[in-house]
Amino acid sequence: MGLADESIPIFGSPIWEKMTEKERNWLRFNLQCHSICQFMHGEQGALIATAKIVATVPDMNAKFYAATQVMDEARHVESYKRLIHEKFKQAYPIGEPLKALLNQTLTDRRWDMTYLGMQVLIEGLALAAFQRIRDQASNNLAAAVNAYVMQDEARHVTFGRMALREYYPQLSDAERAEREEFTVEALYFMRDRFNQGEVWMRSGLPVEELNKFAYESGAMKNFRSRLFTRIVPILKEIGLFGPKVQKALGDMGVMEYAKIDINQVLGNDLKVAEDFDAKKFVNDQIAAE
Repeated sequence: MGLADESIPIFGSPIWEKMTEKERNWLRFNLQCHSICQFMHGEQGALIATAKIVATVPDMNAKFYAATQVMDEARHVESYKRLIHEKFKQAYPIGEPLKALLNQTLTDRRWDMTYLGMQVLIEGLALAAFQRIRDQASNNLAAAVNAYVMQDEARHVTFGRMALREYYPQLSDAERAEREEFTVEALYFMRDRFNQGEVWMRSGLPVEELNKFAYESGAMKNFRSRLFTRIVPILKEIGLFGPKVQKALGDMGVMEYAKIDINQVLGNDLKVAEDFDAKKFVNDQIAAE
């Protein structure tokens, strides 16, 4: 996808320095393939979750919107599937942290827990992950796919925010505490989601050593902190910002994101896709001339 080597979590490690250019090419390719596969698995979960929302949410207008999101998620699954099968031509299974978070989100019968798990946490996380490729990939196809998916996801996250900020003030202290407990557990799951041990294993490299190096690398520390730029201000906005949640965010070093203007961030996610469209139009006109 044309990403800089500095974004590789083991860049600069002794093992990286010993690699031949052929081995580095293999690793670049597989790390990027692994990321796109996790995006597809997350979108498959979102497709199931949104179909569930249509059936369980009590408000008819919310059912109408959720029905449009089912179509969006199906399109995302198809887009990433084609990117995997037509360009990468190989695949990776779903990672365990993402699988556990999806299972927890999909098995709870309460509609607001599906909103919280999918619309706020998983899709808020996904927006930051997509942004890295959208902004840094020199391959225009990879950048454009993620820009267009982000345009949809920004609307989905806003949908979840609007529903939950109206509903959560009505909860009892016990009900709110239960949702904060789920949120804290999910935050730690997400922080550890991007462990790419399957790639080290497939390459025959020492898995534990590289997992440790990658986790402590500057690239991954920056990436993990960016994952929460959308989630933290939304948690504050919807009222899930009690002592346990704040302690978890403090432990992760991301409490300052509570000051972010989430409307501005999501608005930019929508605008970047429009910029891709404008660029495509200009390029088409130049080609026609």
